[in-house]
Amino acid sequence: MNKHVSLSVNPKVSDWLEFLPSGGVVLHTGKVNIGQHITSALVLIAAEELNINPDQIAVAQTRTGSSPNENYTVGSQSMQHSGYSIKKAAATARNELTVRAAKFFNVAIEQIKIEDGNLFIEKTNQSISYWELVKNNPLECIVDETVDVKHHTLHRLQGKHHVARGMWDIVTGKYEFIQDLKLPNMLHARVIRPPQYHAKLKNVDEKLVDKLAEENIYLVRDGSFLAVGAKSEFSAVKAARRVAMAATWQIENSLDQSDIYELLVKNKRDSLLVENGCVPNTSSEIPPLDKTNIRGDIILNAIYKKPYIMHGTIGPSAGAAVFDGQKLTVWTQNQGVYPLQAAVAEALRLQLGDVLVQFIPGAGVYGHSGADDAAFDAALIARHLKNFSILLKWTREDEHCWEPYGSAMLCNLQASVNSNGEITSWSHETFSDTFLTRPVNGKDPSSRLLSTHYMKQPKPWPVTPPMLTVHGGIHRNIEPIYNFPPPRLVKHRVYGLPLRTSALRALGAFGNIFAIESMMDELADAIQLDPFKFRLKHLSDRRGKETLIRLKKLVDDDKVNFPEQTGLGISFARYKNSAGYCALAVLLKVNDDAEIELIKIFCVVDVGEVVDISGVRSQVEGGIVQAASWSLYEQVSYDASGIISRDWDKYKIISFDNIPEFRIDILDRPGCHYLGVGEITTGPTSAAIANAIHNALGLRLRQMPFSSEAIKSAALLS
Repeated sequence: MNKHVSLSVNPKVSDWLEFLPSGGVVLHTGKVNIGQHITSALVLIAAEELNINPDQIAVAQTRTGSSPNENYTVGSQSMQHSGYSIKKAAATARNELTVRAAKFFNVAIEQIKIEDGNLFIEKTNQSISYWELVKNNPLECIVDETVDVKHHTLHRLQGKHHVARGMWDIVTGKYEFIQDLKLPNMLHARVIRPPQYHAKLKNVDEKLVDKLAEENIYLVRDGSFLAVGAKSEFSAVKAARRVAMAATWQIENSLDQSDIYELLVKNKRDSLLVENGCVPNTSSEIPPLDKTNIRGDIILNAIYKKPYIMHGTIGPSAGAAVFDGQKLTVWTQNQGVYPLQAAVAEALRLQLGDVLVQFIPGAGVYGHSGADDAAFDAALIARHLKNFSILLKWTREDEHCWEPYGSAMLCNLQASVNSNGEITSWSHETFSDTFLTRPVNGKDPSSRLLSTHYMKQPKPWPVTPPMLTVHGGIHRNIEPIYNFPPPRLVKHRVYGLPLRTSALRALGAFGNIFAIESMMDELADAIQLDPFKFRLKHLSDRRGKETLIRLKKLVDDDKVNFPEQTGLGISFARYKNSAGYCALAVLLKVNDDAEIELIKIFCVVDVGEVVDISGVRSQVEGGIVQAASWSLYEQVSYDASGIISRDWDKYKIISFDNIPEFRIDILDRPGCHYLGVGEITTGPTSAAIANAIHNALGLRLRQMPFSSEAIKSAALLS
């Protein structure tokens, strides 16, 4: 039997569970809280299997050396990875300790009962606790993946509403984030950035350098990397502004400000056929697009576009570090402590074991934001300023101008449908930059850190090849889940584009599902078939059909309450065609200024067995709001000299006045596998909004964002 991905690297029960002499349990995980409160669910899983109170379980901060190595917290896979591993580890521990208790009492295993961590024989006063059983005999056994977990009918905790751990401290302002760190002998630091990517530092006014030294402000210069450190944060902020004004830069190249969608189709690219199972094939020839129509079917061609978008973390990234001359300790809010450890060690030429990386929560964000870069900035400054603890915070401008964005995408689709309402052909080509420039072990990870490109010995900017994994990067969800003849699917990894890109929530799935579900509506409209019926006609996945049928009932039951002059749009997808299901409907209105007003969103999800209903609901609603913001407002703007959208005035996001009413239905599947929830709503949200706009106005918008300007332009063209 092949070992589970997390258990293959961390096979022991003790890798996941630590029984303390004081009577508690410490849970270890390689996954981190980035706004989704994954540890709350993991605690409930462990408590359920061990028959103890969740309050008896503490969660260790994720750090290199002592936490399981689970790579990154990505892909809506935390439940499949850590959730599964902890469930099996806890069940293995419970079984092993039951055997030990039976031997201790010299009775059959079946006679042992467990309550609150105590093992006892019914109708006797004989009992012994987990902690007594492991006191002189720690649990070093291997996690048994064949072990029976508790039957879902016996669950006391799972499938119910729970308040996320730490939530009270968050809402009352007591919670401490990485920005709140207070370390011994600490300096506050700021980086002075170049005007844009392709700039090199020529000089800094030496008079200012001397003046800063007199004021006990430290200036760090390593090639074109500039930073300041000071005892007070305000002093660091002021010093950074002074240095920025005194620094002279040489611009070696400008950003290409040609139309990004033209660049996507004309620049150099690697083109790969994506075969059944959503796997790119490097050797298969891409068949030509069939433009014949001997059957007389309706053929539709459409191009769907998504701009560059940013993570837009509400709290700018931060990092902290201290270097004693040999050992470097780094505190980070990033999503993978082990890959960052490898990248930092390589960049600073340190031994891997001499770098310790510990996770500290920051503002919620999903994907490769500025967090890795901020942590390395702090480490680089600490390397120059030994024995000082460095707390480095990015500014809003740093975050907006220097984070790795989500790539612009262009999806070119052609599909045909016959008079019976059956799709007879499907072609989908996606053009995009990469979604993977975050540090990866063994692939020159230090080159993925921003400031390594500005050091005295600069790293070249990484040029990553096309991802070839199932549903990876650009081709994630390019393969429709519907039943029709084998589709023609092509991914184009485009090179030489102007902006830095990497992983942003859902990767290519956001653009691909937007395109697929928009085309499904266009086809249904062309043959005048109800969009629900059209999708169900092409869907055989039982759970998918149940999700879509349940959505139709939610919508139909509420139609009597729909305001006049509104539009309804629907969509459906299964994330990566193997994870969570999402059927979604948007009810909206277009006001007199052509602005979208979201009224209601109906959403039905199937994410397998539900551990925490409140956690699932918050992830569903949060994912919808984020995707609605992308769809309606967000777009990175730039010109030849650099990024223009440097603040919230120039990079619009959704605000509280456009948050709709939610009708969420969660289809719990007790006893089924965890499917993940975080990213399942992103693509369906954008498509449903586009489809609702068409339903309201008769205008088909194929380019995001769906701003008032876009709607007015579409109306003029129509």
